[in-house]
Amino acid sequence: MTFKGINKVYFLGIGGIGMSALARWFRHEGYPVAGYDKTPSPLTEELEGEGMLISYEDRVDSMPVDFTTAPEEVLVVWTPAIPRDSVLLNFFQAHYTLKKRSEVLGMITKDFYTIAVAGTHGKTSTSSLVAHLLKSAGKPVAAFLGGITQNYQSNLILPGKTKEQVLVVVEADEFDRSFLRLHPNEAVVTSADPDHLDIYGDEATILEGFRDFIRLVDKRGKLYIQSHALFRLGEDLEAKATQREYGLRSTGIHAENVIAKPGIFQFDYIGPKAQISGLELQIPGFHNVENALAAIAIAVDHGVTPEQIREGIRTFRGVKRRFEIHSTEEGKVYIDDYAHHPEEIKACLSSVRAMYPMQRLTVIFQPHLYTRTRDFAEGFSESLSLADEVVLLDIYPARELPIAGVTSEMLLDGIQAGKKILIKKDQVMEYLKESQPEVLVTMGAGDIDRLVPGIAAWEKSRVILKKE
Repeated sequence: MTFKGINKVYFLGIGGIGMSALARWFRHEGYPVAGYDKTPSPLTEELEGEGMLISYEDRVDSMPVDFTTAPEEVLVVWTPAIPRDSVLLNFFQAHYTLKKRSEVLGMITKDFYTIAVAGTHGKTSTSSLVAHLLKSAGKPVAAFLGGITQNYQSNLILPGKTKEQVLVVVEADEFDRSFLRLHPNEAVVTSADPDHLDIYGDEATILEGFRDFIRLVDKRGKLYIQSHALFRLGEDLEAKATQREYGLRSTGIHAENVIAKPGIFQFDYIGPKAQISGLELQIPGFHNVENALAAIAIAVDHGVTPEQIREGIRTFRGVKRRFEIHSTEEGKVYIDDYAHHPEEIKACLSSVRAMYPMQRLTVIFQPHLYTRTRDFAEGFSESLSLADEVVLLDIYPARELPIAGVTSEMLLDGIQAGKKILIKKDQVMEYLKESQPEVLVTMGAGDIDRLVPGIAAWEKSRVILKKE
């Protein structure tokens, strides 16, 4: 038993998307679960409603008493996002067994047949779609996801009672080299663009990290790798697993007859074991069609029929904040996306352009991290230039301290859009009411999501007013 001797689990940073999925898994397995997070959120409220005890004060006496009486029986799971001067972190380091989230996920994947999805972009949508195709076809699936799936309203999917071998689907996160702790039987690499240079230092090092991950894949399994990622990583990957290339323009697994429509993308799947025509993906985007190729290939290999795949693709509702369409009524379109890297922004906006070629496109973008903004400033400006109007918010710092000279304003000069402006987050609603956008996209991985409900409600209200 992987967690022998452990009777309780405490999460330091329980409100994180990856941490909360693990917390839910331990709760489902019958462990008492408690945790700390800096601030309440809708996600922490859900966890509390599921029976977990959560405190929002960085104090030892805020812990439940029964988590302090026998430290040797408590597993403490922590995230590097917790500051090093945290009172709780230092207390646990002195008295408890601590493991990073990635270590615990690695321990779980050692016990199960694991499908791991890696990539600097696309891993949340792809892993969610893999899990959905398998689960909707009746396969026993457990999935640890980096987003809230619309189909299951959770970042954790559970298999239910079964005597069959459970398939575990996990996101293989490259941040902090977390994915190197996993034990994948199969793997997907959706992309391998430079990112997290604050961790890796340079592009060559992060590419070597992906190569190290690929070497972990079981020799009896399969590696599905996107065409551009393969180009970037090089042909000689030293992969032990059977390698399969996929992509929109791949000579391997690919899509044909891709048609972009408002709210839907149609395509044909062409693979070595199956060809499935007329698929309808309800989450738009050329990048999502590409993500679907990998998911379909895995599903086919696990015995899912073409008819089941067609239905699974049709019923997949996507992941919150991944090309999430909030409004399309009366020509007033509002889409929200988690994009926080130049390539993600480019993928999203080019797809929106294909869906609504004749309408004015406005994007509101909140940069995430000072280091990322500094490292990819030129790329951000270029990708944002796909919009007619660009509204920039201040950088969301997350775990970082400010860097002299690094601000959102440094992106403005390079943006080739008809209109570009820098405003504060609390000015957004007033600005929208004045500008009355036709197609609006909000983007970022910071706290811009706090604006989404208000913007969505405003979009709905102006549609109603127009009808009246």
